[in-house]
Formats: sequence, C-alpha cells, structure tokens
Amino acid sequence: MSWLRALRETARSGLTIERRRLEPLIAIRGAAGLALVIGVSLALFGPVVAASSAFGAFQAAIATFQRSWRPRPVLALVSGVSLGVSTFIGYVTGSRLLLFMILLVLWTFLAGLAWAAGPTGGIIAASNVAIMLVTITLPTSVAQAALHAAMITFGGVVQATLIVLFPVRRWGAQRDALADALAAEADYARRLRHDPVAHFDPVPLMEARSAAAVTPRQARRRPAELHGSRGAAERIRPVLASLADPAMGVPAEGPERDRVRELLAAAASLLDAAARAIRHGDPVRLPAPAVATLKTPDTGSLLTGPPLRAADRLAALLSDVIEAAEGEGTKEERAEVEETNDAIKASRGRMPAEHHRRPTLLRLIPVVLKSMRRELHHGSPILRHAVRISAVAAVGYLLGTVLPFGHGYWAPMTAVMVMRPEFSQTYARSVARFGGTVVGVVLATVIVQTAHPGVELSAALAVVCALLMYLLMRTGYAVGQACVAAYVVFLLGMAGDDWSQTVLERVVLTLAGGLLAMISYAVYPAWETPRLRNRLGDWLKEDGRYAASVVDQYAEPADRGHDDVRNALLANRAARVAWQEAVATAQHEPVRHRGLSHAAADDTQHALSQLGRVAMLMEAHLPEGGATPDPAAAPLAEALRRATEQGAKAVRERRVPDWTPVREALERWSEEERLSERGSDPVVRNGADLLLEALEEFSRGLDAGSRSGSSAEGA
Repeated sequence: MSWLRALRETARSGLTIERRRLEPLIAIRGAAGLALVIGVSLALFGPVVAASSAFGAFQAAIATFQRSWRPRPVLALVSGVSLGVSTFIGYVTGSRLLLFMILLVLWTFLAGLAWAAGPTGGIIAASNVAIMLVTITLPTSVAQAALHAAMITFGGVVQATLIVLFPVRRWGAQRDALADALAAEADYARRLRHDPVAHFDPVPLMEARSAAAVTPRQARRRPAELHGSRGAAERIRPVLASLADPAMGVPAEGPERDRVRELLAAAASLLDAAARAIRHGDPVRLPAPAVATLKTPDTGSLLTGPPLRAADRLAALLSDVIEAAEGEGTKEERAEVEETNDAIKASRGRMPAEHHRRPTLLRLIPVVLKSMRRELHHGSPILRHAVRISAVAAVGYLLGTVLPFGHGYWAPMTAVMVMRPEFSQTYARSVARFGGTVVGVVLATVIVQTAHPGVELSAALAVVCALLMYLLMRTGYAVGQACVAAYVVFLLGMAGDDWSQTVLERVVLTLAGGLLAMISYAVYPAWETPRLRNRLGDWLKEDGRYAASVVDQYAEPADRGHDDVRNALLANRAARVAWQEAVATAQHEPVRHRGLSHAAADDTQHALSQLGRVAMLMEAHLPEGGATPDPAAAPLAEALRRATEQGAKAVRERRVPDWTPVREALERWSEEERLSERGSDPVVRNGADLLLEALEEFSRGLDAGSRSGSSAEGA
C-alpha cells in the first residue's frame, strides 16, 4: 500500500462514526460524579481547584469505560490516585525546565511500556501524562499543588463510590462475554449443518476465558450462572465439529446425515437459549422441539462408532451448559430444566467448572513489571512506542514553550493521547482528534459568544459536554474529541482563561501535536509487515504442538492428563490471533510485503486452520484413562512436534518446510498395523493422514506464494 493510500484510508477510518449501543445510565452516573466534584470544589476552594479536581473525576470516569475485566471502582481509583501523584510530582519539578523534561521523558516512556500490560493500562497511563501537563499549570505553590492532587484523587474516589452505590448491570461485561461465546457456538452449529468443515473463530471463547478470570473477592460474589458454562462450551466446540465432519464417519447424505443436522439444530437452539438466559440473568427457556430431538432414542439406531460417541458427549455437555445457566426461575421452571438434564445427560457426570484466577491489584504489580521488562529488547513494538512517545512529548513541550501562544502543553498532550503502538491507529486518531477539536472549539465558541457564561454556567456546560462524551465515546474517536474540546474550553473558562485565546491555541497546537505523532511513526516505525513470517512461524509451531499433544493422548491415555492438550490449545489460539491481528495491521501499512505475498498468507492461513481443525476433531474423541493405548501414535506425536518446530524455523528463514519425518512416521505406523493385523482407532488414524495433508498444503501454499511474490518484486 502506498503512503498516499494509507493516509487516505487512516483518515477515513478516524472520521468514521459508527452506530453503537449506548449506555445512558452509565454516562449519567459518570456525569453526576463529575458535577458533584465540581460543585464541592467550587463551594470550598473556588473555580481553579474545581477545574483541577474536575479533570480527576473526568478521567476516572473515562477509565471505567475501558475494555477491562477488573471491577470498575478499582479502575476509577487507580486513575484518580495515579493522576493525583503525577500532578503533584509534575508541579514540584515544573519550575525547573531541565528537571521537568527528565520527568516528562521518564513518565511518558513508562506510559509507553505500560502497553505491555494491555491496552487498558496503556490508555490510563498515557491519559495521566497528558492531563498532568494541564493540571500542573493551575497550582501556584507546593501547598496548592498538594491540594489539587488531593482533589484530583477525590474525583476518582467519588466516581468509584458512585459505581458501588449505584451499580448498573452488575457483571454485565462478563455476562456478555460468556453469552457471546455460547451464541458463537450456536451459529457454528447452524453453519455446520450446511458446511460440515466450516471454520470457527476462537476469539469469543478467548474473550469468555479472559472474562472468567476473577480475584478471590470476585469469586465469592460471582453469580452462579457464570461458573460452569464456559468450561462446557469449550468442550462442545470440538464435539460439534466431530459430529458434522464426514471424515469422522457420517456420510455426506442419507439418514445419518439428516440425523446429524437435527442434532446440530437442536444444539444451536439450546445454546441460544442458554446465551439469552446468561446475558439477561433470566431462567432458561428451553425450546421444546430441541429437547424432543435430544430425548429421542433414534440416535442410537442411526449412528454408530465415533459419531454416536460424539452425539452422546454433545448431549452431556449441553446438559452441563443448561444446568450452569439455569438461574433462579420458578419452581416449575427449575423442575423442567432438571427433568430435561436427567433425560439428556449421558453416563458421564457433570465436569467440574474451571477456575481461572486473576491476581489482585497488589499482586499484579510484579506481573506488570515483568511484562515491561520482557519488552526491553531490540525490535519490540512496545519499546519503539515508548521511545517515540517520550521523544515526541519532550519535543512537543519544547515547541509549545517556544511558540508565542502560551499554554504550550496542548501539543504534547495531543501527541501523547493519539499515539498508539500501531501505525493505523496513530494516524487515524491524529486526524480524528484534529477534526473533533475544530468542531468542538467552534461549537463552544458559538455558545460562549451567545451566552457569555459565568462560572456556574461554564461548569454546567462542561458537565453537559462530559455527559455527551461518556454517552457517545464508543461511536467514534472524532465524536468524543469534539465533546472533549468543548469540555476543556468551558472548564478552563470557568477557571478564568480567555476562551478566545484558548481557541487559537487548541487548533494550532493540536495540529502540531498530531503532526509530531505522525512524523515520529514515519521516522521510527514498528511495521508489522516484515514480522509476518515470524508470526506465521509461531502459529505453525503452536499448531504442531497442539496436534502432537492430542496424538500423544492416544498413545498413553492412562499416563497423561488433559492439561497438556489444554495448554497447547490456549497457546495455539494466542498464536493464531496474533497472526490474524498482524495481517490486519499489515494491510494498512505503507510497506511492501517482504518474502510473504498476500496469496501465500491466505494459503498458509487456510492450511494451518485445517491443521488445527483436524487436531480439534481428534480431541473430541480423546480416550479415557482406562482405554487401550495405541503405542504407534507416540512416534507420530514426536515427529509432529519436532517437524513443526523445524518448519517454523524454516518459515522465519524464508525456506519451505519439509515434512519427511511425519510422512515416515505414518508409513512405519501403517507397516506395524499390517504386520500385527491390529487396527488403530479410526479417529486417530484418519486424523493422522489429514494432519499430513494439511502440512503439505501449507508447504505448497508457502512455496507458490513465495515464488509469485519474488516474480512480482523482480518485475
């Protein structure tokens, strides 16, 4: 993609306004907290302290809107306290330019590294640095700075208290994540009826797993319906795929296939019912036709072998999901659910719910520090972002100081707020912030010229702008920045700033800050395109590790637990998502593909998806501990593990992987079967052949795509 096209695409993305579900009650609660803080500060300390404390309450409310599974009061408190500390330290060093510049560079560098802990931590840290640049200009002494810092912290405490006193849809984010995972599996079951080899995006399951992580305090308060559904949902996915895939024994057409379609439709209906119940906290409303389908004894007369085994496991897992999602309900409703569970539950009992622990805030500190240390190496996108943001903050502050406008903090504040580790987000946000700032300043100017507001009216208008920002912030960054621009104009007007001077400063210095952010990425980029081969190699390695772990289970079912399969699956999912995100990011970068064409990326992605899907089919039929071992599976598992590790190295070195060890292991297995006249489990034997086919398809796609890419570059 050329630079001109990349700039055009990112500008369009930044100015896009989306239709999103609004959350008016949460927006009103945040605005009420802001109004309370401003009112108390005005009454006790005057408009200057009120403006400073308002920034704390404003930022604390924004922190609660971030995508995080931690309790919202905790986010508000962390934001308020950290901003208060930043303000005090910033003011103490602000009178000495050199000392303050050192602090600013260090603070922004750490804020950039905070992205290693996740987007929420990075956004809160960057916002604190940006707002600190404004708040340190308001105090006039160290004592005043301490008062301002205390009131900023008070703003965070107020927002946290309001969240506790007036909760809006407790556990709503966790409910939505789990419901989305169940709904995604319901959609998957429906697609399998028409496409037996349909692929499934694991992101909803990954989100649900992340949402299920709780601190010990949260574990004691979590609703019962959020306990066990996710674990059963994780196990349902491979069973659905195994039941539908013709390679597992069900013909493409005929009465067996019709029965499978009926079971898939019933599973989809029950999963949707569980998803609705969990999302809204209501009792499960079981669809009668789906229940009847699962109760009928016809399944045993039509299906045999692995398909029948998959059907029985599906019934048991659906029973677990329904029980977990049951909720309170009436006595009659609970009796209906229990009766249905007894009817469709197989001989296996309900599997215990998986407990996924989240560290408390204090125990999270060493985890975050360790994550930040891991990014301190050459080539890390997070480290490059930290270097860029700290350099731009320093240059922007010096530029604002030199320019004859005053209030030079607008330039570095803009740069810090718009910069992200990715190219497209940085450029899109830069355009959106400038456009939103112009609109917000113009609207605020018209209101000021028309109404000539005093202190109280300016405060009220600032609260209204904040309310609109909280309400509309998810519809687009430009919309939110228009509200923020007007909010700052009214708030600083309340503190005594000349609004007309603020208008000129905001427009010019916002433009300067956005340009600095964009230039910094062009000068010191962190392109994802050159790293595509590394991401592909990582996915190949983890895909092979997952397949090898599954095959190993057939070799030694009594000696191996399922934890190694589970861990390999989670690592495989993370590698797959990292690859998909890298491809999506690379599509918007003004960089030519280096050694991996678009065709090669598509073909190899399809092959690795197929490799993971086959391993998933085999996972659906993992033998129990007392099953007969299949020793021939062990050499294949070892060959898969080593060959994919070597294949990943070959991909990174721009070579085509060789799968001769896997092919030889399969040939030895076939020879042993012929000599011993003992057949292996058809699931693992057929699956092994499909694994080799997927690996060979990967090499063909990589080879063809690499040759076509080289030809295009040469031309």
